Amino acid sequence: MATSSSGIVAGLTAAALATVGCLAHEAAEAAPPGLGRSAQAGAAPAAGTTKAPRVRKDPTALPAASGEGARVVYSLRGDRVWLVAGDEAVSRTFAVEPSAVDPAPGSYAVTSRSNAVTGSDGVPVEHVVRFATVGGVVIGFSAAVGGPSAPAPDPKVRTGGIRESRADGDAMWTFATIGRKVVVVR
Repeated sequence: MATSSSGIVAGLTAAALATVGCLAHEAAEAAPPGLGRSAQAGAAPAAGTTKAPRVRKDPTALPAASGEGARVVYSLRGDRVWLVAGDEAVSRTFAVEPSAVDPAPGSYAVTSRSNAVTGSDGVPVEHVVRFATVGGVVIGFSAAVGGPSAPAPDPKVRTGGIRESRADGDAMWTFATIGRKVVVVR
């Protein structure tokens, strides 16, 4: 019995389609819930699963796990400070220029303050609020008296001055009195 080449092609095509259909069904069964299933696109996630938020994180939002009560929160990664009142309301947040030496994450307290001094890098600073010491380097917030035109701290010099604008330095000076909690987060 002779078979035509078109019959062979039709048989191979049918076998290939059956194989692809079987593999597609197995892949769909093994896929995580909601992946590639358009019929369930509007359905709620299955119990025990969570839907990833689509909102970008606000870089000015107070970091989670940053303590409680009135405090200064300093983010090492974000180079940002939050002044938080006792009712957990953020009274002010602002960007800072980090020091060359970072304090370890943790809870500290303001230990000393100076109205006006010369920083360890030779730059006149005001409203210095100190809260930690790392390897002999004192860490604190300060504002360069020269304002925005003051030179940025030399990252090669081991200094602990976390620089803020003069306006932000005024707010820090008023808020961060001796004993005020300072929480450092990553």
